[in-house]
Amino acid sequence: MDAKSYSQRMPQTWAEVALARPITTAATLFAVVGAATILGAWFFQYVLGYMPCPLCLDQRYPYYFGIPLAVLVVLGDSVGASRKVLLAALFALTVDMIWNAGLSTFHAGVEWKWWPGPRDCSGPLGNLGSAGGLLKDLESIHIARCDDAAWRFLGISLAGYDALISAALAVIAGWGFWAGWKQAPRAE
Repeated sequence: MDAKSYSQRMPQTWAEVALARPITTAATLFAVVGAATILGAWFFQYVLGYMPCPLCLDQRYPYYFGIPLAVLVVLGDSVGASRKVLLAALFALTVDMIWNAGLSTFHAGVEWKWWPGPRDCSGPLGNLGSAGGLLKDLESIHIARCDDAAWRFLGISLAGYDALISAALAVIAGWGFWAGWKQAPRAE
């Protein structure tokens, strides 16, 4: 095949590549940013010793669902999977991160005392039993409270940063869905 018969030029810049393959671009960005986020959460927990509260743990589930799905989208696009399936997966990733942005915003509001949080991690303490039993219980368990931000940077807690990251991931996945939908189907 000579060079003149090839009508489309190859993308040269990163932006051209991203626009030429929006489904793969969005899924790759989602997987990389999502993995960095969950690795950061594990770093704070296992290296720095910040115990996550129940809401913090709930905020990780969308990443546990989303990262593998994004990797599957990248793999699926590379082997020629159905465009409809890939778009459905990006739509699911968008909804997943919108949900997580809402949950993270709720958690940040609980930390700022804007509204009450779940009673199991931020409500008043109920019946604590006898004094001897209470001391034994307090020595054996530690539950991080949802209404107490363990760490803040620039006035924003980890839950606040998760809300921002989740919103950004929702935008990335939503862009991939929209741009992939608008793009002409590849010739089989």
